[in-house]
Amino acid sequence: MRRFLWIPLSFAALLVPAVVLAGSGGSFNGVVDSIESRYHLRATHIPFLGLACFIARKSTHESVANLHIAEFENVNAEIDGAELSLMVAEKLGPGWERIVRETSRRGGDQTLIYMRPEGARMGLFVVSKEHNELNVVQVSVDPDRLDDDISQYRHHPENPGTSE
Repeated sequence: MRRFLWIPLSFAALLVPAVVLAGSGGSFNGVVDSIESRYHLRATHIPFLGLACFIARKSTHESVANLHIAEFENVNAEIDGAELSLMVAEKLGPGWERIVRETSRRGGDQTLIYMRPEGARMGLFVVSKEHNELNVVQVSVDPDRLDDDISQYRHHPENPGTSE
């Protein structure tokens, strides 16, 4: 009987790493891994990010979820904007649409923003290079709930008919 218990455990031990490795090629991990290998950089691990994600999710009433951040410091390599854009699009895969590509006049600062629908939610993926820092952020937001949360901070004039 004990011998038969090892069969499912062995199968699970082989399957879990294969699923994790297969999933790392796309989306956040795939982009981060590609940046690390292409530009010979190492992402800085942000302490307590899991706790910050939990707090963000609860404090926004589930409006913000699945926050992933990778930060690269001391980026001295020249990064071609077209090459970076192509690499990110390839690693994100289908479903993601680039909505912003901004490059400074000298080409040193770059920003890429991608979106994709996730049911009632919206996925956002941002790659931003400023000076010698490069940041990669992925987050899932609920636009309706987020708008409700933000609307409580909008200015509501006491006399709407008057202008200042």
